[in-house]
Amino acid sequence: MRPPITVVGIPMDLGQARRGVDMGPSALRYAGLQARLEGLGYAVEDLGNLEIAERSVLPPEGGMAFLPAVVRACERMYAAGREAIAQGRLPIFVGGDHSISVGTIGGVTHDGPCGVLWVDAHGDFNTPGTTPSGNIHGMPLAALCGLGASELVNLGRPGPKLRREDVVMIGIRDLDAPEKTLLKDSGIAVYTMRDIDDRGVADVAREALDRLSHLPRVHVSLDMDCMDPREAPGVGTPVTGGLTYREAHLLMELIADEATVGSIDVVEINPILDLKNRTAEIALELVASALGKSIL
Repeated sequence: MRPPITVVGIPMDLGQARRGVDMGPSALRYAGLQARLEGLGYAVEDLGNLEIAERSVLPPEGGMAFLPAVVRACERMYAAGREAIAQGRLPIFVGGDHSISVGTIGGVTHDGPCGVLWVDAHGDFNTPGTTPSGNIHGMPLAALCGLGASELVNLGRPGPKLRREDVVMIGIRDLDAPEKTLLKDSGIAVYTMRDIDDRGVADVAREALDRLSHLPRVHVSLDMDCMDPREAPGVGTPVTGGLTYREAHLLMELIADEATVGSIDVVEINPILDLKNRTAEIALELVASALGKSIL
């Protein structure tokens, strides 16, 4: 039996310098998010958008100066994620920049562990001491693993929210030098685009999912810059050489086949930079594939 879905919109762009990802929830809803999920047989409840501080009233320097506002927002996400899981629902968090994952993943792991499949061009494994930009959307995975600003590490409950053996990263191709060192030392399984080029996405996906098979469910954190910008142009930090349309779909189809998806983040859609809502439409198709949509 398919679990009921809770959609939570998170219009937050406080984690990065470039504006626009706060409109990601609207873009996905405009693309037909609820109708697509209901067409797959899910009962869907859309809670609307969480309240996020307006950027214009925050310190103009941005970066770490936005940390208190990001923490307040992530605390709301944490509560929403925890409640959805406690009710037996499958939450889909629609962002917004990737800093939302500090709250969303924290919340969905409050009452029990889950595996995390981090699908992204970037590592998001910086700390305030390593980041060259100061942007918080480059820090969420490090914080979830117990590194970085204490306000993020201890959000919702004290200490790390994830064990490093419960995280697998796919699609990585753009890391800062100090971040590279942190990630290598972490022991997290990382599959770069070179691995995908060399082995193929199916082999990589099956091995990645096997690493998480000891856990009862998987959280998919889908950053749309995982895809090549020629496929998905509407992202704030595009990096050439990403997943193709079919590679991304195959990855999601294999997730549906071989794992129990318990929750999903969809982040970093920037409609200002998009072409006719193309990136949001592709994101919606990928979510559908991860939740069981198939060709036959």
